[in-house]
Amino acid sequence: MTQYAIRRILYSIPVIFGILLVTFVMARAIPGDPCKAMLGEKASAEVCERFTREHGLDKPIPVQFGVYMKNIFSGDFGDSIRFSRPVTTILLERLPTTIELGLIALFLAVLVGIPAGVIAAVRRNTAADVGVMIAANTGVSMPVYWLGLLLAYVFALLLKDTPFWLPPSGRISAGVTAIPFYEVFQWAVVEGTAKYTFLEFFANMYILNSIISGDWEVLSDVIKHLILPAVALSTIPLAIIARMTRSSMLEVLRQDYIRTARAKGLFERFVILKHALRNALLPVITIIGLQVGTLFAGAVLTETIFGFAGVGRMLFEAITARDFPIVQGFTIVIAVGYVAVNLLVDLSYVFIDPRIRLD
Repeated sequence: MTQYAIRRILYSIPVIFGILLVTFVMARAIPGDPCKAMLGEKASAEVCERFTREHGLDKPIPVQFGVYMKNIFSGDFGDSIRFSRPVTTILLERLPTTIELGLIALFLAVLVGIPAGVIAAVRRNTAADVGVMIAANTGVSMPVYWLGLLLAYVFALLLKDTPFWLPPSGRISAGVTAIPFYEVFQWAVVEGTAKYTFLEFFANMYILNSIISGDWEVLSDVIKHLILPAVALSTIPLAIIARMTRSSMLEVLRQDYIRTARAKGLFERFVILKHALRNALLPVITIIGLQVGTLFAGAVLTETIFGFAGVGRMLFEAITARDFPIVQGFTIVIAVGYVAVNLLVDLSYVFIDPRIRLD
């Protein structure tokens, strides 16, 4: 398994390099002048010339790419044109928000999608099956931005005077402060050190931070703010997982060993969960891994609609402002994360089905 993992990692290097190259070129192919986007349309030619020279945009694209690759190998993603701050610092601030939202959305998709697919397969051609498939097809075809706006309208406006009201934007209510857990426990941490960066990264995941510090008021408030964006983001993955689970379960339920298990007099629930579902999970696990890309893509719209200060929203703003370093840095991190998740999915096959051997 170790050799397989190493081989997959080596195979991923050209993929990541290709993504980086395409992103680098396409970012500079976006119509518009970064100087005009940052300083306004009335910026003089002299000011724009100095702006372009200071940010290295006056050099040929191959030269810019070579310099960028050299900096990446030294761990430097460059400085944001818009904020004049290191991209790495901005990434460490924004990434926890997107990870938290993505994990909650994926959890909802799996928690609802797999049972829905199992029920649809076990009760094939019944009202339950038809209902699950209608809901799944509706979820797949429903744009994230439309669903997000609809949820905000219903739960923030129509239900504003009811117990079902939910906040339409932000991560936390005004006046509520998520104190980092290392401050709650009075740990001695020096700002700017690797330890501080590590702790700050996890403290920016408000749910994890609230649980560790035992601040249940903040936890409740954060969860309320997460419900709408997580539901909007999870809809498409949930629908796809449900459909794949149903299809895989129907294939397994036709196998001879399922009929044998039933002929032995085993409880139907035991047959479904122990024999059928476990063998039907391989394609479902693959689909779950692929949905990570969907979650990152959907996060751009979801975070923008619900006012989440995460990677998706920052990426959208960076593209609008022609902030090339942020676009490139965030894209490479997303690509590496996607490759890593799919590697974990492949390695998980061995534990789900011991008959599989990774060569």
